[in-house]
Amino acid sequence: MKYIGAHVSAAGGVENSPVNAHNIGATAFALFTKNQRQWVAKPLTEESIKKFKENCAKYGYKPEQILPHDSYLINLGNPDAEGLQKSRTAFIDEMQRCSQLGLDRLNFHPGSHLKKISEDECLATISESINIALKEVDGVIAVIENTAGQGTNLGFKFEHLAKIIEGIEDKSRVGVCIDTCHAFAAGYDLSTKEAFTETFNQFDSIVGFSYLKGMHINDSKKGVGSRVDRHESLGVGAIGESCFRWIAEDSRFDNIPLILETPNTDIWPQEIESLKEWAK
Repeated sequence: MKYIGAHVSAAGGVENSPVNAHNIGATAFALFTKNQRQWVAKPLTEESIKKFKENCAKYGYKPEQILPHDSYLINLGNPDAEGLQKSRTAFIDEMQRCSQLGLDRLNFHPGSHLKKISEDECLATISESINIALKEVDGVIAVIENTAGQGTNLGFKFEHLAKIIEGIEDKSRVGVCIDTCHAFAAGYDLSTKEAFTETFNQFDSIVGFSYLKGMHINDSKKGVGSRVDRHESLGVGAIGESCFRWIAEDSRFDNIPLILETPNTDIWPQEIESLKEWAK
């Protein structure tokens, strides 16, 4: 079964996100449980939590169909002690929000070394940050998203993801989200069948499909290896439509949220419908 959707708005309360997902024909969705541009937010109200769960039940969304995303401000590999503590506190809060909503995973960008520490030190710090959070919050999987490799961001190599996972004490509580645009921008070609096959063979060999807990389904405005994170609508960018057909047809991508973050939200219903058709 393919779960296909988009990162929908939670404006007015998280309880609105399942409704917004249903309205575009989605069988999966992503959301922010708080403002992604702020460090601190008001706690979720009991009413919002109740309505969120009711709307998920009403429209048939189970936890494995939902991929919440944390704040963009968080850097779990921050070399600065104060910034690291702030990030860890915010990440634990995000994990707790997921737990309150009955969600079983939290998607996040791993972190950046800011040219102050080595890549290995940064990756070890990210692992330590995740371990701390997992001890604080039960039942939520930490889902590491690959990055495009802009600036000093880590996670653009499959080896980075594997190294972070290696440092996690409870491997049942960690997973990976592969963003197709990020992978392509980082140098993993997806534009031909041969390249697509090779990229995911590498992923399976280095990380393992058992860790795949979600995907972001995006074309790319920039070419392979550009290290520039610019999403494009499916089939319009440098990756091309075929990649998304192959994902839809491939059973290795079943039973996880496949989430559009493409820029033209007006055509999300059409993109979702196309992915559903290709999956048949």
